[in-house]
Order: sequence, then structure tokens, then C-alpha cells
Amino acid sequence: MGLLDSQTQETYYGGSSHGTYQFTSLEHIINQFIIAYVGEDKIINKIKRTDVAFHAQRGLQELSFDTFKSTKSWELEIPSTLTMTLPQDYVNYVKLVKVGSGGIHQVIYPTRYTSDPTAPLQTGAIGNENFIDAAADDGAVDLQTSSNTWDSYSDGTIDVDNINDYDTDNFDDLIGGRHGIEPELAQTNGSFFINELKGRIHFSSNLSGKTVILQYISDSLGTDAEMKVHKFAEEAMYKYIAHAILATRANVPEYLVARFKKEAYATKRQAKLRLSNIKIEEITQILRGKSKHIKH
Repeated sequence: MGLLDSQTQETYYGGSSHGTYQFTSLEHIINQFIIAYVGEDKIINKIKRTDVAFHAQRGLQELSFDTFKSTKSWELEIPSTLTMTLPQDYVNYVKLVKVGSGGIHQVIYPTRYTSDPTAPLQTGAIGNENFIDAAADDGAVDLQTSSNTWDSYSDGTIDVDNINDYDTDNFDDLIGGRHGIEPELAQTNGSFFINELKGRIHFSSNLSGKTVILQYISDSLGTDAEMKVHKFAEEAMYKYIAHAILATRANVPEYLVARFKKEAYATKRQAKLRLSNIKIEEITQILRGKSKHIKH
């Protein structure tokens, strides 16, 4: 029984699960795979359901990273601490934007020139036996609440009217000269860096109190409701599971493993094309602003 057979228009439009028909659950994928691929005179003679479920979850993870539309968004106001804790199901970021006037996104770029290193609490000069103040009982090292590097970065403000004096006065003698500029620094939207070890995002001081949106990639395994596959990629899931099972089994002919590896790649590529959602009218409208006339 399909979703349309079990759900009336009244229950659909009156509920909150809108747009769900474009997806199928991971449980359904597992059931359908066992029916189609497992059994006598089939590709896989016998296998435990737990093994199929394992490879199905791995397939969902892998396809989530570069095929599915699994991007999530967080909107929050940057506190005075200029830090944000990474979401629980965070895998990697897509982009960070500041919300400007009228709700327009202004991209925030990462900085490569600062960090938030671990700072042991020092009680003496380097070389002295008391350089690091360690606990006497268990030998654990006491740490400062924050590093001097992060304190300096978070306390800094960008003076766009007098950018020559932003770093130090060491460059005062160069005022008026023609020098190169780093394109990644030629913007005033702000900057950020991510401390993966501590699970925090650090923002520049000019973003304090601003509304920021974090778009990030999840592995789609955070909750049961997220374990679903877009119907455009359903065949890619079946081929991924089949290849993963055959590749990890003994006495499987190599040609069979190679065949399903090729099919898994092909169906994944097909899923990417389908999910890219390219519309010729939309592309044409965007390109109309370019110098060359686009015929359609």
C-alpha cells in the first residue's frame, strides 16, 4: 500500500507532514532490497537483516554528503562571546551568512590567519620547572579559560575608514603606495574559523549581535524522521547496498563485484543529475544579465 492509498487529501493538507511523498523511508528501502535481491536464484542467497540495515545506513550517510539535499540551516544571533556551538549532527559546513537589511544573505568567509589554541596555565618562564602549573594528584594540566590568540582576535575591530592602521602602525610608512591585496580579506561582512576539537565556531568582533545563518551538512541519521531517501535516488541506494554486501563477502566472483560497483557509480551520478533540479528557464533568466545574448 502506497502513501497515497493510506492518506487522504484532508489528512495531508490538515497535517504537518507536507511534501513527504517525494521521499521513501529507510525501512522501506531495506524491505524492498530484501525482496528484490535476497533469496534463492537471486544475487544474494542469504543474509541477515541487520547486515542489510548496516549497509543501508552507510549508504544513506555517503549519499547525504554529496548527493541528497541534506543541508540544514540554523539561524541565531551572535552573542557577546562571539562563539557558537556546532549542531549535534554537524558533519561539515556549506556556508555561513550574515542576514543584512531586507533579509539578504551576506557571505561570511573563513579566516586562515588566527586560531584558538589550547593554553596551559603558566607559572614561570620557559625552561623553569614550574613552567606548567600541573595538578599534584593526577598530573592533569590546568588550562586557561581562553587563549591569548582568540582574545586578541575577538577584541579586534575593523576600522574601514582607516584600514591602513588596522593591523599595527608598522605599515604607516607604506601609506600611499600601491600594494597587493588578499581577495579573501577584501570584504567587510566579517570572518569566522571553526575549532573542530572544541566543537565551536568563532566569529570576528564586528558580528557581535548580528543574525547569522549556518548551513551545514548532516548524515541524515540524527533521528528516525530523517532516515529517508528521495525517490530520485532510490535505485542508487539499492545498488550501493548490493555492491557493499558483495564486496565484503567471501567467494564472490570478482566480475560480479565490479559490475555492481559500476552500476552503483552510474546510479549515483544519475541521482545527482536528477536532484540538481536544473531548469532551463531559470538558467536563461540568470544569464540574461551577461554580455552575451542567450537564445531559448
